[in-house]
Amino acid sequence: MVAANVHVPAPARYRHRMASGAARRRSETMLVTTFDGESRRRHPDELIVEEPMTVQLDGVVVSTTMRTPGNDYELAVGFCLTEGLLAGAPVTGVRYCATGPAVESAFNVVTVDTGGRAPAPTPRLGTTTSSCGLCGSEAIETLCDRLTFLPETPQIAIGVLAAIPDAVQAAQGLFEATGAVHAAAAFEPSGELLVVREDVGRHNAVDKVIGRMLLDGRLPAAGMGLFVSGRASFELVQKAWAAGFGTLVAVSAPTSLAVHTARRAGLTLAGFVRGSRVNIYAPERAPGT
Repeated sequence: MVAANVHVPAPARYRHRMASGAARRRSETMLVTTFDGESRRRHPDELIVEEPMTVQLDGVVVSTTMRTPGNDYELAVGFCLTEGLLAGAPVTGVRYCATGPAVESAFNVVTVDTGGRAPAPTPRLGTTTSSCGLCGSEAIETLCDRLTFLPETPQIAIGVLAAIPDAVQAAQGLFEATGAVHAAAAFEPSGELLVVREDVGRHNAVDKVIGRMLLDGRLPAAGMGLFVSGRASFELVQKAWAAGFGTLVAVSAPTSLAVHTARRAGLTLAGFVRGSRVNIYAPERAPGT
């Protein structure tokens, strides 16, 4: 089991800054000029905030990622899980900045603690951008070889998969305000949404969902589905696999490597899920056929 039922609420000071501090805003209003044919209009526009966040595991830096502030603990925990850094060790705590007051690092350094039970981490070779999930990882096979074939669970109905994008969109407050963030969501076989997270990076949104699930003691996510608002890349399939999700739903196309990986995992991969349309890429035959 990789899950640890650890409740790590944000410090009161952090919650206050999230509510009122400009440094923690998730979006920012700026004036823009819109040209429409011969007309010109100046108006306020809501833009998503992007800031760097450094992730530490037991005090050792393992990555720096560009992300949308918010749910930082979940992002750090989800990243450590999906990168294989926990190796089954329970998370005993999550906090901002292990070397001094969090305010000194602008709440942009998060440390995940296992009490030294996780293997000594190997830092990534480079910075993780908000649009990239495997920056600096040396071998795809290393990520997959540590995972086993997913347990067989009942297939989620096609009608449920088709309805997920609209359900998630209704919960995307940041996207409605800015039009510049991705969403990820965990959902039950019935279609009930469990966790919805938004971020400027697809991989960050997924890690936030997985981190929340781990901290709530709900991993492995056997039989549950994971939704992503963009394409289904190899990295997202690998993250879903690592967390134990049996189904991955994407509104855009998968890559060929994503399909091969989903079939290797025994994971149902649905792409181009828009309106009533659903393409099933893995397994090779659609559920129920």
